[in-house]
Amino acid sequence: MGDTIGWGVVGAGWVARDYVGPGIAASANGRVVAACDLDAAALDAFLPDHDLERTTSLDALLARDDVDAVYVATPNDAHLGPVRAAAAAGKAVLCEKPVARTLAEAEALLGAAQAAGVPYGTAFDQRFHPAHVALRELIAGGALGTVTAVRIRYACWTGPDWSPDENPHDNWRADPERAGGGAFLDLAPHGLDLTQVLLGEPITDVAALLQRRVHDYAVDDGAALVGRTEGGALLNLSVAYNCPDTFPRRELEVVGTRARALALNTMGQTPGGTLTLTDDEGGAEAVPFDGAASPFRLQVEAFADALLRGEPFAWSPAHDLHTMRLLDAALGEPSARVPAPDAALPVSA
Repeated sequence: MGDTIGWGVVGAGWVARDYVGPGIAASANGRVVAACDLDAAALDAFLPDHDLERTTSLDALLARDDVDAVYVATPNDAHLGPVRAAAAAGKAVLCEKPVARTLAEAEALLGAAQAAGVPYGTAFDQRFHPAHVALRELIAGGALGTVTAVRIRYACWTGPDWSPDENPHDNWRADPERAGGGAFLDLAPHGLDLTQVLLGEPITDVAALLQRRVHDYAVDDGAALVGRTEGGALLNLSVAYNCPDTFPRRELEVVGTRARALALNTMGQTPGGTLTLTDDEGGAEAVPFDGAASPFRLQVEAFADALLRGEPFAWSPAHDLHTMRLLDAALGEPSARVPAPDAALPVSA
């Protein structure tokens, strides 16, 4: 293994091409040695200026002695197979969120890694955004007092023909068989995970409503979730595929008895954004953080550092499985439905 980690990237789509690959290439303790995808054009576009093996064979990637860890960046329905194969080959695994399409698949995936005894992590990059790290430290240090509420708005426009770069694109996120769900399964895990990471306590109670209102596809294009942590803090989480990208759509608010923190444009794949702390007397100050640091780079560096030290990744598979159980539980019980009134609602003049 040496003093750096050799990475194999499985799945050379948009996230891997624009964020994962560049993040590993820029990391202080890792390098990409191989990439695998069934799409030759996607492979050609992945780190085109780097010398690495590009292959359509997962077996070929896993057979390389210099592949120490595998980053799985495939569609949701193709997480389980590559993770099982990587674990069987003795490779450490960092797998994109959500862990899988369903709780049962997630249990099988995490069970395979555990049975093989390989290090495993789920790729929640927003744990590593410098603004969120700074906010977590403020909360842990008592700057906000007792946290009472977390509010997250995480939305985007993802239509049936969505493309990250206006080029022809396989929009598997709109396919229920491949994605397992829509905006809820894609975006809500970020808010659930980040809330638990920031507050340092698990969410124990959840309920959610899904929306299919704008886009003509078979998955939800919006969702609202409410939750409560073990200590009693409340979560209000809104996610959407039906929000124009020109609208404010990435907001994180944490309210405490001493101060309120507001992070704008920190949720997502890119660095930057702002973090403001307002105290209980109305005084506001900007919280400094490294606005240029990629959360993907920081994530792969943290995972590689744990491997090089021979230590577990900071967030255990049990933590990630709990988040999958929350997603499952949120939709597990139908909400009480109140029939519409017999008379029409009044209309303002």
